Amino acid sequence: MSDASSASLLDRMIGRLTTQRDLLARAARLIERTEGPVLEVGLGKGRTYDHLRHILPGRTILAFDRDLHAPASAAPAADHLFLGEFAETLPAAAARIGRSAALAHADFGSPDRAHDRRQALLLGPLLRPLVRPGGIVLADRELAVEGWTRLPVEPEPAWPYFLWRAEA
Repeated sequence: MSDASSASLLDRMIGRLTTQRDLLARAARLIERTEGPVLEVGLGKGRTYDHLRHILPGRTILAFDRDLHAPASAAPAADHLFLGEFAETLPAAAARIGRSAALAHADFGSPDRAHDRRQALLLGPLLRPLVRPGGIVLADRELAVEGWTRLPVEPEPAWPYFLWRAEA
């Protein structure tokens, strides 16, 4: 990753969105032969959710966020939307779908790095019971989870992003 601190805000946003788009495309290729739903953890304004609908047509996509901020055109149906704290909604999803997700995309980063570190420590173990062996996890923050193998992200992205395969 290049030194983003010297880039303009616009260039940083372009780097972030380009990295997201490129790695979502890679993740979609990696799960082509893997059955299961897709998890969008951090629905936000619905941009990546909408993109996932386009690159993975026919896949069930479950979205998670504290509150709904996405416009209706970029939000899932109510039965595919989990609103509330991740510590409650991810275990509820695990009870509903088990360890069946082919892909989990977690975009939860904020300007508060200390908060993000705490969130990452919480999210990894909450995602583990949802992602099937062979499934892919893509996140904008480091998630250290036993049983996941970190995959290389090359070329070096313009924005920090991480990719894992769930092995166990």
